[in-house]
Amino acid sequence: MVDTTKNTKLFTTYGVKTSRAITTEVAAKLISKAKRPLLVVGTLALNAEVLDRAVKIAKAKNLPIAATGSSMPGFVGKDVNAKYINVHALGFYLTDPNWPGLDGNGNYDTIIFLGFKKYYINQVLSAVKNFSDVKSISISKDYVQNATMSFGNLSREDHIAALDEIIDLL
Repeated sequence: MVDTTKNTKLFTTYGVKTSRAITTEVAAKLISKAKRPLLVVGTLALNAEVLDRAVKIAKAKNLPIAATGSSMPGFVGKDVNAKYINVHALGFYLTDPNWPGLDGNGNYDTIIFLGFKKYYINQVLSAVKNFSDVKSISISKDYVQNATMSFGNLSREDHIAALDEIIDLL
């Protein structure tokens, strides 16, 4: 089992609430129990190893995918429900409890982030953390302080192993 709770060193601070480091078991349980989850995938997930696992996670729980940046082409032909949205716009929309969501069925209760640069997604999640009740889980390889919960800083190998563990647990 990969220890995803290690190495949560902060290089900058973003307020009084910081992310709780979580294990793969907790991440999988939260994803499974979410009423309206959304998998948000960034451009860094476009390498074959991570993209394949993002597709498997989405298929395991029939998760809709918000494809951001230039990640949308990675999901074409993969038989998943992926829609393009700008990640900054998504962060803004998530703070509105009346937002209809990407499918028109209402806002999401849990968002799962994968494939973002730490410094970039931290800015987006700052608004979500401070102005909404949406839970955010980062399963990227870097610790994300502004998520509700996050993996610690992981090596590429540990990150892939952790994603595999989540897939097995879903």
